[in-house]
Amino acid sequence: MASPQQQKLKVHGPVAVTANRLTDGAVVWRTRGDGWSADLADAIIVTTADDAIALLAAAQKRDIDAVGAYVAPVVIEADGSVAPGNLRERIRVAGPTFELPH
Repeated sequence: MASPQQQKLKVHGPVAVTANRLTDGAVVWRTRGDGWSADLADAIIVTTADDAIALLAAAQKRDIDAVGAYVAPVVIEADGSVAPGNLRERIRVAGPTFELPH
């Protein structure tokens, strides 16, 4: 079985690179200038596998600020805002889908 890095990346729509910030575990998104932001609106959005692979490779090159980088689907809303593209990413950004007991 091939490792995730060796598998062919399939991109069907807009995607961004996400990871967890090393200092506190917060969800972060790759931004222009090789940075990370906790705000999805700051993320670089790409739509091709080649662009996604290049963005992911750059993010993984320096695993000092954020770890576990991977390509995640996003949705571009009608108003131009960006939202997580699947349930896993919605949970990572907003927390559980139900109210936790106090």
